Amino acid sequence: MKTRSKRYKESDKEREVTKTYTLKEAVATLKKFNSPKFDGSVDLHFSLNVDSKKSDQMVRGTVVLPHGTGKKVRVAVFCKGEYERQARDSGADHVGGQELIDKVAGGFMDFDCAIATPDMMKDLSKLGKVLGPRGLMPSPKTGTVTNDIAKAIEDVKKGKVEFRVDKQGGIHLGVGRVSFEETKIYENTSQVIDALNEAKPASIKGKFVKSLVISSTMNPGLRITL
Repeated sequence: MKTRSKRYKESDKEREVTKTYTLKEAVATLKKFNSPKFDGSVDLHFSLNVDSKKSDQMVRGTVVLPHGTGKKVRVAVFCKGEYERQARDSGADHVGGQELIDKVAGGFMDFDCAIATPDMMKDLSKLGKVLGPRGLMPSPKTGTVTNDIAKAIEDVKKGKVEFRVDKQGGIHLGVGRVSFEETKIYENTSQVIDALNEAKPASIKGKFVKSLVISSTMNPGLRITL
C-alpha cells in the first residue's frame, strides 16, 4: 500500500471523500490544501463516454484559457524565409527550417509547442514518430499549421492549450497554478468544460462526460458534478 506524506494527509482532511463538489466548492477546497513548497499545477481529469478506436468518436480541440496556464511556453516554429523573421519578432523560442528538423531528429526537444507553415509539413512528416506521441505534431485542426505565424504564437503564449482523448477515453490537462486566485482557476476550468462540450461528437448519445476530477500537484483529487 502506498504511504502518503504527512502533508498529503493534512490536505485530505479538508475534503469529504464521498462528496461530489460543485466547481466553485471544489476550487475553494483545493485552495485550502497544504501545497508543496513549489507552485504546483491545477489539473483536470475527464472520463468520457467514447470509444477512442472509432474515428467518429475522436475528441480533440483547443481552448484559450482566460488567465493562461501560469507556465512559460517554449515555442518552436518550423518555417523558411520571411516567416522566420516574423516568428522571431513574435517571440518564438526556436525558429528554422530543415536545420531545426534535423536538430529535433537528433534528439532536441526543448519546446512545449510546435508551429509550422503549410509548406513545411511535407518535410516535417519525418518527425511524426518523434512529435506525434508527445502531442507536439502541428495540425491545421489546432491552428498550429498556418501562415499567420504571429497569431499562432500569440495564442499559445496567452494560454492556448490542446485537449485530446486518450485510448482509455480520458482527457487530462492543466488549467493553472496553485498560486492562482480562485476566480482565475474557476474561469479557466469553466472555459475548458465549455470547449469540451462543444467538441462532443454527434455520434455520442446520452451522457458525454462520465466523470470530472480536479486536482493539484501531490494532493487529493475532488470529484466535480456537471
